[in-house]
Formats: sequence, C-alpha cells, structure tokens
Amino acid sequence: MKITIVGTGYVGLVTGTCFAEMGNRVTCVDVNEQKIEQLNQGIMPIFEPGLEELVKKNVREGRLKFSTSLKDSLADTQLIFSAVGTPPGENDEADLRYVMEVARTVGQHATEYFLLVTKSTVPVGTAAIVKTILKEELAKRGMQDMEFDVASNPEFLKEGAAIKDFMHPDRVVVGVDSDRARDIMTKLYQPFTLNGFPIIMMDVPSAEMTKYAANAMLATRISFMNEVANLCEIVGADVESVRKGIGADERIGTRFLYAGAGYGGSCFPKDVKALYQTGKQHGVEMTLVEAVERVNARQKNIVFDKLKEAFGGDLKGKVIAVWGLAFKPETDDMREAPSLVVIEKLLEAGASVRAFDPVAMEETKKHLGERITYCKNLYDAAEGADAVALMTEWKQFRMPVWNEVQTAMRGNVLVDGRNIYDPAEMKKEGFRYARIGRKFE
Repeated sequence: MKITIVGTGYVGLVTGTCFAEMGNRVTCVDVNEQKIEQLNQGIMPIFEPGLEELVKKNVREGRLKFSTSLKDSLADTQLIFSAVGTPPGENDEADLRYVMEVARTVGQHATEYFLLVTKSTVPVGTAAIVKTILKEELAKRGMQDMEFDVASNPEFLKEGAAIKDFMHPDRVVVGVDSDRARDIMTKLYQPFTLNGFPIIMMDVPSAEMTKYAANAMLATRISFMNEVANLCEIVGADVESVRKGIGADERIGTRFLYAGAGYGGSCFPKDVKALYQTGKQHGVEMTLVEAVERVNARQKNIVFDKLKEAFGGDLKGKVIAVWGLAFKPETDDMREAPSLVVIEKLLEAGASVRAFDPVAMEETKKHLGERITYCKNLYDAAEGADAVALMTEWKQFRMPVWNEVQTAMRGNVLVDGRNIYDPAEMKKEGFRYARIGRKFE
C-alpha cells in the first residue's frame, strides 16, 4: 500500500517506519524543513532504541522517504495518517489547529477517494470536525460528491519500546464508519496481527475515547500508588511489600503500581488534563481524573522535599547530583519530566546541580540552559556533591560502585526517587538513604 504520514514527531516517525518495514511505500511529511533535511541525511530528531537503524534500512531499500509537501504526496496515495501534535491549549484542552490544517490541506488538493486516519490523540468529536472541514474544502472546488472516509486509529506506544509495541501490538484499536474504511484498515494491519493480536473495530467516537481512557487509567494507578506510598511513610508500612501484596491479586496485577517521583512524558499529563476538560465542556464532572493530575503535580515535589529535610530546611550552597533527567529510561523526552521540577526548586533554594543522563542532556539544555553542570557520567556528577537524587531508573544506575560514589561525594545523602535500591544495603554502604514511601535511615 502507498501511505502518507503527516507529522514526523514520535508517533508519525515510528508509525511510518514500521509500516515501511512491512513492505508499504511510505512518505512522511512535515512542514519543518530542517527536520526533513536531517531525516534525509539519516539524523534522527528523537532517541528511540532501534529506530535509527530501521529508518536507514527502509530509506535505503526505497520504501520510506521524507518530504515537506503534503500536496505532492496526495497525488500518490489514498491512505493518509494525521500524526501531528495536539499540545495543551490555554485551558489544558487539546489544541487541534494542526489536525484541522491537515484536513484543510487534504480537502484542498485531493483528487480521488481517500481515507484520512487520525493517529494523533484527539478529543471525542474531532473526527466529526475533520469531516466537516473536508466537505467544506471539497465543496469550494466543486467536488462535493467525491467520496472519502475519516477514521480513528489511536497509538498505544511506550517510549523506549515503541518499535516492539508497534510490531507486536497487544491490540489495534480502529474507529470507522464505513465498510470501505474497515476493509482498508483490516488489510493494512493484517501483517501485524498474524500472531493473534486482535484488531478491535468500533465506531469513531469510541476509538477517540479509548485512547484517553487508557492513559487516564494508567495514570490513575501511578497516582494511587504514590498516595499509598506517602501514607506508608507516615504509618511505618513498606510500600514495596504493599505493592507485591496487592499486585498478586489477578484482578489488579503488578503493572503501573510502582511508587515514584511522579509521571511525565508526552502523553499522560496532557491526556489526563484533556480528558478532564472534555468532561467539563460536556457538563460531566471528572472528579477522579482531576484528582489524578493533582496528586501527580504534588508528587513531583517529593524528592526536593526529602532533600530539604535532609539538610534541615536549608539547601543554600549545597551541591546536589541528579542521576537521570528524562521522564523515563530509554528516551530523551523531557516533556513534563519530574527532574525539571526538582532542579528548578533546587536552584531557587540556592543549591547547585550536577546532572547526568545517558541521552537526555541535550534536550535538558533546551529547558535549563547552562544553569546546571552537565557531567560525563554518574561518578562525575557525584563529585563534591552533598547529596545524590535518583530521578530516572536507567539500568546503568542500578548497580554503581558505591565506594567510588562515596569517595567522590562530599556528603552521604541519597534520595531514591524510583525505589530501585535496597534500604539495608544503602545503610550498610554508609548512606543516609530515603526512598518514596520511606523516611531517611
């Protein structure tokens, strides 16, 4: 099949590359000329394990190309995916200006039947807006009788494991309102579902809602566990034992039950807020969804609070080593990263920060500039530090040589924002150690 993907951000680039890997002819379109030029040179705009190799392979074999002209690509395809950004607006609702611009451009230049599929995360009712725009643009050209379809195909990719998720999905959700669109989408995804993973067909509004509901549910589990952890700290319970105890219940399971310093990234914060605003716009009070975001915003402060406690409330002149900057491992994504909240508060309190992240330091500079010191490894970050704060659970942080860390440090405080270390071991190593849900020991 010949496919056009509009938008070369995280979703669009992964989607287009994986479709090309299955033998389709894919053109990825973006208005950012510099990004397209870099992609044509094999330079990736994001870090995602396995993506660079897959892009270069499919470009080399002629199945994947990049362009700045959506108009030109429409002459060669009938299947178009809209994967443009939907950033939060002023009131946290999804900003649909780019989605609508794609619809206008397609309506202005399409000359035969097309299926426009929304891959971006959009509120319920967006497909109806897109369809109206397409009809208006076609009517302006005297082509009001030309057939087309609009579908919804939300993504459920995890940053750091996106290629695997796309190639081996646990489900593919597709919203359609015609048999023709259903047949096209079934054919497109058939190679991905040979191992029995289902294509779940539904109406378009339900598909749009499924994406928001899924992310809100996962975010709810995280915020719930963080609230439990904070209560555990007060009453003397061990949140890790509690997690194992409830996770063993097959009705609950273990995933997304890890206490930590809060969630970040491109999806959970934005989608939780957008779902709340959608409810508000329709007169439905989304009390639980609102609370999930409120808990998460509070949780992002917890590592700073523990550092402040460790030094009697005064951080002025203290040197804090921050291990990990990205919102999660295996990505350079700094959007809504808890580390940014902690670092800003540390700087405001008069502390200085020495930070290390395996891949996210260049992205961090876009947010923090040169206000912190960027280090070559975790031991360099610990040099002269009064405390270490673990913010991202990269594998290389799991088993450091602790005596080297201690030798480099000026102090002995360790705040574990992801609960990856054993308290008894840290005490034995000579640290004043605190984790989420547990006081200093």
